Amino acid sequence: MYIIRAQKTEGYHSIVEPTSGSLKLLSFGTLDLEPGQSYEATSGREEKVLILLQGSVRIEVEGQQYEGSRENVFASKATAVYVGAQSSFRVLNTGNTPLRVALCGTPAPEKTAPFMVKPDEVWSRTVGKESWEREVHDIVVKNAEGRVHRIIVGETFNQAGKWSSYPPHKHDHYEPGVEAEMEEVYYYQLNPEHGFGVQAIYTTDGSIDEAYRVLHGDTFVVPKGYHPVCAAGGYQLYYLWMMAGTIDRVMIPHDDPTHAWLK
Repeated sequence: MYIIRAQKTEGYHSIVEPTSGSLKLLSFGTLDLEPGQSYEATSGREEKVLILLQGSVRIEVEGQQYEGSRENVFASKATAVYVGAQSSFRVLNTGNTPLRVALCGTPAPEKTAPFMVKPDEVWSRTVGKESWEREVHDIVVKNAEGRVHRIIVGETFNQAGKWSSYPPHKHDHYEPGVEAEMEEVYYYQLNPEHGFGVQAIYTTDGSIDEAYRVLHGDTFVVPKGYHPVCAAGGYQLYYLWMMAGTIDRVMIPHDDPTHAWLK
């Protein structure tokens, strides 16, 4: 099972842990706070990226303070804060509406300095064409080279009826200059929220060949294989994506040769 269904939670909710299931590197969870509430923790052996999904927030890391606000993921670009390993941090809801923050993590060998990625520092671009055109936002990708160890984080926006991760690609076999070896996790939001998308995952040998209806707040793990996703007609689909690999920090997806002609 690759899908983890959304749950209504309060405070911090761990969704993916690298010590169980099919992933070895990535962790993911969400933090929900009511106005005035706060959450304190340490990053432990992981480097983490905290992404603001909804609300107004102040994040304090090792004496540094970072603030941001976002009505929802469809209204504006992301605000994110990087927290190095072995660092203490505090998250405070500074607004008058519920706050939701996503926490993405992966093991890191040493402590590094925190930093903030502001909305105007997020690199956005249109990818694909026709029915597989989508908007991709890089949050912690090339801009973080030399400042993080292995984590990569971004967001993708599918308009109604359109595909992304398409033509289907994978990144589970290391071949320099051809394909990276990266685990990945998706976290979805829909607009309107009662919408849905379809997430597929398959391998060339057929050992994996599945498709799932994905809903607002669901999470999907991608340990290997091709993994295209489509928004249902009438609904925008968003997913936060996080990646990590053991060899290097280069995003080189490898297209399914059967469908590579689409490019």
